Amino acid sequence: MDCFKKVRGISCQLYFNHNSKDVWNVISAPNHLNLFHPFCKKNSIISWDESSHIDMLEYLNGLKYIRKFTKWIPFKGYELKIGKKDGKQSYVVWEIKEMDNTTCTLSITVYPHLLSKYPKIISYLPFKLIIKPKLYNYLFSVISGLKYYLENNEKVPKNNFGKHKWFS
Repeated sequence: MDCFKKVRGISCQLYFNHNSKDVWNVISAPNHLNLFHPFCKKNSIISWDESSHIDMLEYLNGLKYIRKFTKWIPFKGYELKIGKKDGKQSYVVWEIKEMDNTTCTLSITVYPHLLSKYPKIISYLPFKLIIKPKLYNYLFSVISGLKYYLENNEKVPKNNFGKHKWFS
């Protein structure tokens, strides 16, 4: 995470009428994005065992990203790096917070590599006006997809919460 500390993060959090165990069981399963990610064409395993969690996410538009999990805390969340194979990586944190025995929140925070090489004074407006709203919309759709899946026990339809310019 050291190289990502200076990068601005974008977060989204939703409340769930499900306990943290239910949420964890979905988000930690192999190929889990196939169930609830509205922009996922295919989520396939590269490595999925106690010591290594790596998968590939292919978006509806054909873009392929590798996700390498760097921290794995059962029932609490995980951290990962995501990006094109051998390309620049963004840092992502998924965090579950238990409210009580029947409710929790899930937040996803992305520290994007986009504009990270530019001085903040130059990148401030593009980040604030383009990247932040687009990524927030993306994160809201992903977490809403998880909520949909848990409440309806069925896969989320593609682009269920609207198309996304970067991933649909």
